[in-house]
Amino acid sequence: MSAPTAAGAPGTGAAPTGITLHQKSRLLEIAFADGKTFRLPYEFLRVQSPSAEVRGHGPGQEVLQVGKSSVEIRSLDPVGSYAVQPAFSDGHATGIYSWEYLHHLGENQDRLWAEYLDKLAKAGASRD
Repeated sequence: MSAPTAAGAPGTGAAPTGITLHQKSRLLEIAFADGKTFRLPYEFLRVQSPSAEVRGHGPGQEVLQVGKSSVEIRSLDPVGSYAVQPAFSDGHATGIYSWEYLHHLGENQDRLWAEYLDKLAKAGASRD
């Protein structure tokens, strides 16, 4: 699979058909023109942030995010016609989530979440 870019979700070529924040369940629901709908937990989005603060500036510079189990999205702002930028309750607001990146997260949610939990366990860290 190629790396996500700002061009749009694979197979859609366009913005999502709908985005809903479910504050009580802390889920972002996003539907795409390819018929796929994903329900992405806020915690998952926060720990997978594409920001330099989380990803670093190159391979091996990633920063493991801990204690994010109760994080909320306070606002969700559009970035041009290709992305959104959430502001999280822990003050993080620098990640720009392209449509393609959100589609990638939805398609790979189970694997990415398992990898995150494994990294937490190996680091002796907690989601809380």
